[in-house]
Amino acid sequence: MILGFDIGGTKCAAILGTGTGEIRLRKEIPTRTARGFQQVFNDLCALGREVAADSGEPLEALSVSIGGPLDVLRGIILSPPNLPGWDRIPLKTLLEKEFALPVFIEHDGNAGALAEWMFGAGKGMKNLLFLTMGTGFGAGLILDGRLYRGTSDVAGEAGHVRIAEDGPPCYGKAGSLEGYASGTGIARLAHMLHPQLWGEDVALREVAEQARIGSDEARQVFEAAALRFGRGLAMLMDILNPQCIVLGGIGMRVYELLVTPALRVAQAEALPQAWDVCQVVPAALGEAIGDYAALCAALDQGGMLKRS
Repeated sequence: MILGFDIGGTKCAAILGTGTGEIRLRKEIPTRTARGFQQVFNDLCALGREVAADSGEPLEALSVSIGGPLDVLRGIILSPPNLPGWDRIPLKTLLEKEFALPVFIEHDGNAGALAEWMFGAGKGMKNLLFLTMGTGFGAGLILDGRLYRGTSDVAGEAGHVRIAEDGPPCYGKAGSLEGYASGTGIARLAHMLHPQLWGEDVALREVAEQARIGSDEARQVFEAAALRFGRGLAMLMDILNPQCIVLGGIGMRVYELLVTPALRVAQAEALPQAWDVCQVVPAALGEAIGDYAALCAALDQGGMLKRS
């Protein structure tokens, strides 16, 4: 049995699962990042103990999926843009003290890529990209049949790439891919383009609802986002030449508004040889992908994956 934590800027979940990827139990709480690290950590640990108490079997490991950047193997959180105040947090050490278990920590993009590769759309593939597309925007890379981390554990930080001269400020700069293809970024884009309609606290779902009922302003927001997201997809296709790009988060929830037009841009921008061999699909694990991803640090780093 594995206790998993899925830690995000909007919500945190505790998951009880097995080495075969079976989800036994799940509970979540809102993150409320403004409270600072310690309060969120205390609530997360309490949630974890609550879930662990229901396991009925001994726990073998604690596995964490969290947004980067981070030092994966040492388990140090390095100021993720969507977890303000989490500056050089030794999360692995803290959790080991709290739970007296082996702790494995993974970037949520990597964990999502592993989840879809092990259990979802990427089963049997050698080259797969996963895009988180949640509160933030990250990527996980499975290249030549293995997770690729890069030299300093930051491979996959696609959200930091500047894709336009200007745009919603996200990930420390204006014009980043995160600013045009994350939930936070597109909501900020709506406010930037039409402040008379949407305030700074607008949620993406409000803009999406307006677009679906025919609002010209809302559709303009998604057109602007899709143009840049499409260019970003083409860049990833050309550089990494994957078999599949799997979309999480808003890539599943607003597919027809964002992804469908972005694919037309990507087809026009990408090399034909890269476009022709790459499928772009919503996560096969659907909204449960975060639950599976939360187990994947232990399954991968701890060698705990069991084939069912």
